[in-house]
Order: sequence, then structure tokens, then C-alpha cells
Amino acid sequence: MDNVVDFMIKKNLSVSCAESCTGGLLSAKFISYAGISKIFYEGIVAYNNNAKIKRLSVDESKLKIYGAVSEEIAIEMLKNLETDICISTTGVAGPNQDDFKNPVGLVYIGLKIKNDIIDVKECNFSGTRLEIQNKTVDMALNFLREKLFSIKI
Repeated sequence: MDNVVDFMIKKNLSVSCAESCTGGLLSAKFISYAGISKIFYEGIVAYNNNAKIKRLSVDESKLKIYGAVSEEIAIEMLKNLETDICISTTGVAGPNQDDFKNPVGLVYIGLKIKNDIIDVKECNFSGTRLEIQNKTVDMALNFLREKLFSIKI
């Protein structure tokens, strides 16, 4: 993670997170890094669908059609964040399936860089609730690293 955060600080790239299944763990990971205050703007935990609608302006009709655990909602969670780098997490950490019968461990990680790149990674993790949440955070950081270092900023 150090090389990603160092790169973002050097390039003065602001970052924000919109989290559901990770419940703030991704934001906490960023905040644990010394010097992050120069670029970290906010971490929003919108766990409940109503919070997603009110805090992140997620389209309610898309929640009804696709469910909260979907590529579409991972993108919706990003659309109103206003930093250079925006990351979203939504998934089923367990112990049970969600209302749409999505399996435990299904996670979507959304990424927006400079309003030009929106990409979503679908993951299927196994383990306990906390293990799934931690695997999601690790994957989100790897996804960010991969995308950030593959483009010219």
C-alpha cells in the first residue's frame, strides 16, 4: 500500500471511499498511513439501502432492480464522489445470502479515477465475515494499484 499512497501524495490525488460491506475498513486502512491527511477527503459508510440513497444519491430504482450487491450499485456509489480517486465496496460478507440470493463472499469493488475511468471488479471470497471484509479491502487496494499504475496521470 505504501507505494500507492506515496504515489497519490506525490501527484496530489485526492481520494474518497464509499463503503458498504467493508464498514469503514478501507477508509481506516488509508487513514492509518502517515501523511494521508494531505489527500484523504472522506469515507462514507452507507450500509443500509436508505443511506445509499440519501448519502450517495444511489438511484432507488436501480437498488430495486439489481439489489445493493451489484456492479450497477458499485458504480452508483461512485457517481457523486468528487475526488480524483473514488473507491466503492458492496457485497455479502455473511453469514447469510442477501435478499437477492447473492452468495456470501460476492463483492463488487468500484473505482473512478479523474472522472474518466469507471471500472468494477467482481470478486468471490470465502471465509468468515471479517476475512471477507479484509480480503475486500486488500483487493480494493490491489485494484487501485493496478489501475493507477497502468494509466498516465
